[in-house]
Amino acid sequence: MKDAPLFNLKVLDMSRVLAGPFAGRLLADLGAEVVKVEPPEGDVTRNWGKQINGISGFYHQQNAGKENISIDLKQTSGVTLFKELAKKADVVLENFRPGVMKKLGIDWEVLHALNPSLIMVSISGFGQSGPESERPAYAPIVHAETGGILRQAAKTGGSARELLMAIADTNAGLHGLVALLAAILQRQQSGLGQHIDIAMVDAMLINDEQTNFFLEDVPVQTGASEVWETSNGPIMIAGDFRHIWRTVNRVLGVPDPTTPETKLAEKVSLRRSAFQEFLFSFNTRPEMLEALDSANLASGGVFSTGEYLKNSATLKHRESIQYIDDRNGGTRPTFQSPYRFSNSSSGVRKGAPHLGEHNTQILQEWLNIEASEIKALEDSKVLHSKLPGD
Repeated sequence: MKDAPLFNLKVLDMSRVLAGPFAGRLLADLGAEVVKVEPPEGDVTRNWGKQINGISGFYHQQNAGKENISIDLKQTSGVTLFKELAKKADVVLENFRPGVMKKLGIDWEVLHALNPSLIMVSISGFGQSGPESERPAYAPIVHAETGGILRQAAKTGGSARELLMAIADTNAGLHGLVALLAAILQRQQSGLGQHIDIAMVDAMLINDEQTNFFLEDVPVQTGASEVWETSNGPIMIAGDFRHIWRTVNRVLGVPDPTTPETKLAEKVSLRRSAFQEFLFSFNTRPEMLEALDSANLASGGVFSTGEYLKNSATLKHRESIQYIDDRNGGTRPTFQSPYRFSNSSSGVRKGAPHLGEHNTQILQEWLNIEASEIKALEDSKVLHSKLPGD
């Protein structure tokens, strides 16, 4: 895609699971040549979800559009090969625990000396340095330590449980992508690359709109939006109930069951009951939504993810679900990236790669290595592959 924003950008994606692969997937959607560098055993997510032609659902979603080379970095020849690739790359993306890259002999100082224009993005739980830098970190740990799990339990009245999505991972991936694009712009002026240190805890907290309340030691706003039962299924209505009540009373004419003498707790209870009755007074959901819309009250149905994917008119209009070749005689769904440009192309181009699928292609195109040398690397187990039928 020569008209894609990141056409000609070469990325070595060494990352695993989600935070890094998510950023790499978006880079591929934006037109970069993203080469996923996997160890002989492969990314653990190759085992997560439905398998089609040897590719799992989770791996398919996070690695679509990438190419793949599998190198054994525990071998000296494998490290040497990676260094040669890094000389040709614009970006290295990794989310190892801090210290692993140094042990492998391919840390920032080494790669920067080999390729001064290289940009390296490192995503970790607690940053590249500091007292907790070498702790193992996964999204649930970050959710727990930064307060999200306890606040969720307090709001719902339930017990402390893991969040439903790996927010810390995707936040870190997105902030890594933002920082990378900024570094690319700066490199255009200076000619030099740099090392970007993204900590999941930082990404989690900066994306939490309520952290300022804790910083300044004031009461936390717990959120006013509520789910209400109706005769047509549950509905989420955004806004503080005081605002909702004033609106339905004044704009929609719902009568106030209280008097000026009614005590506050009873007043709230009576008005909530009156509003609940109002919601149950509609025979159909369209009627109810039309009334709420006329009062400028934001609302939304409470659906399962499957229901929304199947029925959303917006997703259909935006073609948010793409069906791409599964190389098994059919197609496979994946989500389109959210970027829509007026004057350039972007989006998922192809499915996720098999382990080592592009060993020969990458080494010939990037390094001009002869086929005989590639064969020798395969024979010595520096290069690995696992293709359908192997």
